[in-house]
Amino acid sequence: MNRRSIAIAAGGLAVLLGALDTYVVVSVFRQIIDDLEIPVNRLERITPIVTGYLLGYVAAMPLLGQASDRFGRKVILQLCLAAFVAGSIVTASADTLGLLVTGRVILGVASGALLPVTMALAADLWADARRATVLGAVGAAQELGSVLGPVYGIAIAAVTGWRGVFWVNVPLALLAMVAVQIVVPARGAAARPSKVDVMGGVLLAAALGLAVYGLYNPDPQKQALPSWGLPTLGVAGGLLVAFVAWELWARTKLIDTSEVRLRPFLAALGVSLAAGAALMVTLVDIDLFAQSLLGRDDRGGVLLLLRFLVALPIGALLGGVLAGRLGDRVVAFAGMLVAGAGYLLISRWPIEVLSTPHVLGPLTLPRLDTDLAIAGLGLGMVIAPLSAAVLRVVPAVQHGVASAFAVTARMIGMLVGVAALSAWGLHRFHRLTANLPSPLPFGKPKEQFDAELAAYRQALNGALLSQYSGIFLVTAIICAAAALLALLIGARTTAEVAAGGYEQRVPAGGRVRSTR
Repeated sequence: MNRRSIAIAAGGLAVLLGALDTYVVVSVFRQIIDDLEIPVNRLERITPIVTGYLLGYVAAMPLLGQASDRFGRKVILQLCLAAFVAGSIVTASADTLGLLVTGRVILGVASGALLPVTMALAADLWADARRATVLGAVGAAQELGSVLGPVYGIAIAAVTGWRGVFWVNVPLALLAMVAVQIVVPARGAAARPSKVDVMGGVLLAAALGLAVYGLYNPDPQKQALPSWGLPTLGVAGGLLVAFVAWELWARTKLIDTSEVRLRPFLAALGVSLAAGAALMVTLVDIDLFAQSLLGRDDRGGVLLLLRFLVALPIGALLGGVLAGRLGDRVVAFAGMLVAGAGYLLISRWPIEVLSTPHVLGPLTLPRLDTDLAIAGLGLGMVIAPLSAAVLRVVPAVQHGVASAFAVTARMIGMLVGVAALSAWGLHRFHRLTANLPSPLPFGKPKEQFDAELAAYRQALNGALLSQYSGIFLVTAIICAAAALLALLIGARTTAEVAAGGYEQRVPAGGRVRSTR
């Protein structure tokens, strides 16, 4: 193994640590609730543990990605891993909910830069012809974290409690720091370092923070948004407009679009956003489906979800290999179509999904396993081509921030997509059950009450099934729309493939420039 392969392996270890921490907390919610004595009727208090992490993740990512262009990949990786250690210590030792959320925000900020900086490092070290395959491997490390995260959390928490899940991060992060220090090259910063767009980063972070706050509803059964939701979202929209205006007129920008082909760049970001929405909807609603309709507990829900989670890294590796041969546009289009087909199949699940397989002539396939694997495989396939497409249309000096924008789009899709679709699904559920009378055992024979209770449960399950079916049908439509958007990514020319360079906008009267 040569030095650059070892360097990207060290970056991949850092990516895996951040990915594990993204998903691990879901599997230890019950222990956190009991330890911090959160009332079971106020579970909305624990949502900032997730949203705080995601906010830190997406808000810091573009700024830290640009900082890696300015100061070098190695420096930023080391700083983020050091912050990861600090956040893990704060989280593991927290004795109040506020301190726990603070630790999770620190972890989110630290984790936010690990994936884009490592992808930018891969772009620095490999030419375009091989880059998609390497990016696929890095993407597989990210998705492997999503596979192992819930199971990893359950296994460690069973032995050490939930705090041990975060204490284990400390030696692992220190090991990653040693590996990065030894094998990652000190180069990687721009030959002529640019300034960091602090104002643009602050505007974007403030817009995202207010959007998260506006979508947070402490009483979701009464209405989809809280009383402050629409005004707060309006202010967030205003800050987003200010961010766009700043990026158009400022001298120092998060990403300079003067030499970027905007159509494929924005198309790739749009597809990433849709893929993120589909991913988080699956993680949340498949687990809820398993618990509410299939009678599974937390562990059982995670085990069912593994069908989807295992398919993700397999799809990421497959997508990287295929993109290197067929091109980014074809693989991204095909991946979103495959994912859309998987969600369409999921939207047609009956309550007895475990006992009603797909029958294809002489072939019988388990429905739940097959459909989740199809959706996971499709979403995994788009990771490498989307990252490669974004990096291909920006100059090398902006690889870090471009990678950050791609991942940020995906995380924003995760955050906003699950909030919007879940709010819509919850409203649909309450509308379907608004006139459903609750059976009472008073003044009637036991046989009559049992019959009414059975009818009530059947109607309730039917409403739940309709809610989930609608959510996954909308998800399938989003994936189909994203597949069409992927066609705007554009294909590499023969000259670009042979040169291994980056596709650039052609200046007036000039020639296409290629940066190795």
